[in-house]
Amino acid sequence: MSETTGRKFLPEVQGLRALAVLMVVAYHVWFGRISGGVDIFLLVSAFLLTGQFTRKLESGNALELLKYWVHLFKRLLPMIAVTLLATLGATYLFLPESRWSSIFGQTWASLFYYQNWFLASEAVDYYAADHSVASPLQHFWSLSIQGQIFILWPLIFAGAAILARVFRLRVRVLLLYMFGAVFASSLIFSIITTNTNQTFAYFDTRARLWEFALGSLLALVLPYLQFSRGTRVVLGWLGVVAMLACGLVLQVGQQFPGYMALWPTLAAACIIVAGFTDSKFGADRFLSMKPLVKLGDSSYALYLFHWPILVVFLVASGRDQAGPKAGLAIIVASILAAWAMTKWVDTPLRRNKWIEQKRRRALTVIVVCVSIVALPLTAWQVHVTNVNNSLLAGSSKNNPGAASLWSGYVDQSEPGSPLLPTFTAVAGDWPTFSGSCESDAEELINRCTNEVTNGSKSVFVIGSSHAHVLNTPILAMAEKNNWSVTSITKGYCPLGTDTTAGISDSCVDFNKETMAEVLAAKPDLVVTTSTRTDTAVGVAERLDPTWVDEVSALNAAGIKVVALRDTPRFAQSVPACLEQNPNDFTACDAPRAELYQPASPTDAVAGSLPNTTFLDLTENFCNSTMCPAVIGNVIVYKDDNHVTATYMKTLDPVFDRDFRAATGWSMN
Repeated sequence: MSETTGRKFLPEVQGLRALAVLMVVAYHVWFGRISGGVDIFLLVSAFLLTGQFTRKLESGNALELLKYWVHLFKRLLPMIAVTLLATLGATYLFLPESRWSSIFGQTWASLFYYQNWFLASEAVDYYAADHSVASPLQHFWSLSIQGQIFILWPLIFAGAAILARVFRLRVRVLLLYMFGAVFASSLIFSIITTNTNQTFAYFDTRARLWEFALGSLLALVLPYLQFSRGTRVVLGWLGVVAMLACGLVLQVGQQFPGYMALWPTLAAACIIVAGFTDSKFGADRFLSMKPLVKLGDSSYALYLFHWPILVVFLVASGRDQAGPKAGLAIIVASILAAWAMTKWVDTPLRRNKWIEQKRRRALTVIVVCVSIVALPLTAWQVHVTNVNNSLLAGSSKNNPGAASLWSGYVDQSEPGSPLLPTFTAVAGDWPTFSGSCESDAEELINRCTNEVTNGSKSVFVIGSSHAHVLNTPILAMAEKNNWSVTSITKGYCPLGTDTTAGISDSCVDFNKETMAEVLAAKPDLVVTTSTRTDTAVGVAERLDPTWVDEVSALNAAGIKVVALRDTPRFAQSVPACLEQNPNDFTACDAPRAELYQPASPTDAVAGSLPNTTFLDLTENFCNSTMCPAVIGNVIVYKDDNHVTATYMKTLDPVFDRDFRAATGWSMN
């Protein structure tokens, strides 16, 4: 029988939690890497939860799931509310406005435990070395997964209780089979998904279930594990050394959460199995030291606070790394904040007998915690939206955009007029469809239509996200002329099938499926981009070899094509650069020669595609030498390469003129 069994308080497990959180904090602050400590938290939480519910089932006590959930979230949410409020305050004071929109969304996601899915859909690079560009709330991904498990796991126990009673099965054996199945299926899924889409898998609950299941299996078999004291001493130290070495030996950020995550989780399992050795040489003697145990009491708060403090410091100081001295100060500040919040927020609420006497009082605590975050956050978002809308109302005079480049333009703008879109709105400044728009964030696919189903003309927009951006003026023309518009685009996926040109296999499959759909639909017109500007490959502008083949197939089917020369790609985020240079927007401009060939690469193929019209709008993005970041008091790019919908709207007259010439259609 394991020495861990039967003890209500496990100081070595509390010390394990403290060591794990110290690993997380130190690796984040000083090394810019992932330690594997979070995986240990996941295992330990399931281990403790499983022990609690299994004892209830075997003793015949009611599970009381509602009471459990209310008690649990009554304890968890106060600290979350404090963290979110403090982070929102720091966001307002220190973070650039272009970051606000994302943090708004992440605050809601963190408050309601779906932050991991939010981050997965945003494809956030959580383990980027430069944490100054990370969100101060990204670390909530693991808390969100834990919250989801705290809902799911009790339901599994409830199901096991019913099955055991109906079929007269031993509940512990049944649970072993159930969690064994979860472990095996999730681990296989995790290995496959990590290999194919590691960034998404890192935040995917399904790829993490096996870590919780391993903790549950450990709790179920632990009473039957019998090892000698010497063996347990070796197991304990083996676990400690392995968990400390994990982040140093492995490139955790690039390989988790597949089979590599077995390293830290099995290391933690060794420590738990070793349990209380009653040996002066045992690892439990070290893990049970009072400072570690006390820190374990504050491990939840320390995990919550350290990351926002780190990110806000890096942003406010303009640094990429904390460094030894600043890093130590951040860690000390985080520990002090965690200790204070545990003492004055967590402990009083958790031990308050008056609150625990009635369930509605605990529910009130939950409602208050949600409200004190939701109300100011909602008010802030409404204010930001109202400011943007009021500026849009005067945009024709103060924010002419491309019109400022045209002959005969007379500047009537008011001095000092703010840029549009506002920095808080720029991140979401995409085309707006009146009909449906389905997005697959993992595959970066957008399939959108306007409300017109049987229009006078049918238009398909296909290609990459740069083609998707073209929808803004196309939709304006469609609304005036009763066209139906279908847009099928995929990020990083220009029209073509040549993988040697940087087109992925998934992109090739997507293009084949899209081409088949377009050929079957036989629209009146297909709109796409032609060339590609791509500074990353050291070529100013190029035409993919198989692009001509794809367009030829459309022309051969009697489908007319309008192909637009690509828009610029900058070396940095334009909004971020503008915020850093508020008095000199030209500092964010890019030399035209670095982005474009002197002549469009499509000139050489235009003669072979008589049913394709090539449009070149570069004069609306660049002059003879530079490509400005701001034109006519409008931010041209929402990031480093996608044109804002606000600027594209100012191109409506140009599109209207050029489409008349390209299509020969009579247009309103």
